[in-house]
Amino acid sequence: MLNRFRHIDWILLLATFPIVGAGLVSMYAFVGANHYFDRQLFWFPIALLLCLGLSQVDVRALRKSNTILAIFLFFTGLLLLLFIVGSAFKGAQAWFNLGVFAVQPADPMKLGLILILAKYFSRRHVEIAKIKHILISGFYALVPFILVLIQPDFGSAIILFAIWLGMTMVSGISKKHLFIVFTLGVVAFMVLWTLALHPYQKQRIKTFLNPLTDIRGSGYNAYQSTVAVGSGKVLGKGVGYGTQSRLKFLPEHQTDFIFASFAEEWGFVGVTLLLLCFGVVIWRILLIASTGATNFETLYAMGLAIFLMTQFSINVGMNIGLLPVTGQTLPFMSYGGSHLLTEYAGLGILMGMRRFARVSHPESMKNEFLGI
Repeated sequence: MLNRFRHIDWILLLATFPIVGAGLVSMYAFVGANHYFDRQLFWFPIALLLCLGLSQVDVRALRKSNTILAIFLFFTGLLLLLFIVGSAFKGAQAWFNLGVFAVQPADPMKLGLILILAKYFSRRHVEIAKIKHILISGFYALVPFILVLIQPDFGSAIILFAIWLGMTMVSGISKKHLFIVFTLGVVAFMVLWTLALHPYQKQRIKTFLNPLTDIRGSGYNAYQSTVAVGSGKVLGKGVGYGTQSRLKFLPEHQTDFIFASFAEEWGFVGVTLLLLCFGVVIWRILLIASTGATNFETLYAMGLAIFLMTQFSINVGMNIGLLPVTGQTLPFMSYGGSHLLTEYAGLGILMGMRRFARVSHPESMKNEFLGI
């Protein structure tokens, strides 16, 4: 029985447990109902079983183009279906309401994009420097990006874009061609800003980029979050004694602003330990990337690391007032079954790939990966 799980990276898997635990402690209400805590406690073992189950699947089937395309089209179809039968929540039609729980298709779509980009770039390894591969891979990312953006779910759209950008950069595509594409994008935005946008639209963008300029309006959440983080100081106020979250000054303290809630109660020391655990997760993923059986496995692992690092950085950035509030969850920690299942599913696929890992010197892997 144990031999069936010998390929599991237990250091990676166990490093996620303190992060999940920190989220559960932050959600727990010492007075009143524990709706969020109970639901998350229900989803965690399911996500863990999904991870272990996927680790037993022969993931070499994912190397087949038809399989990857079917997965990508399935999740794209779910995003389209949202506009017909989806439920709106806080202005975004991003959920399927199934009664007992709700599902957000944008989360598994992130894995779908990682898989199809890993497949595309791995097949074009030799000729990857051609500019057409930026455009074709960009089209794969553009379809879900637009579908998510018009929900509107700007945070998930940013993650999808970051996955494409990160995987494009590590795949060996010409940086000159990438620079040309981005220059054209900047020029287009400048023309739009100068000739097309009205003053009130410009003000909305400015407020979004710097919400603390309007702390009584759109910047209220960001302001309360920075207050919570700062008030934690070195050792924190103690579990259950965070005034910003427990007294409801900080909205969404179980989801978007759970990092601020945790920092208020655990302080700098607790945040340092949290960052250490997340650092171990990324380190182990990158270590698995260095021993991928093929470029597909390596690119998938890199894409998964980019996905988690981007989402983590955006959430922490908006919690400490450095980035706009985009409504992104903190990986493994925030309340929500959709993102938790997606993250552990991503790790499960990675563990399955580890069954066929090769022994390779890091420097030789780097040279092969970058086509040197």
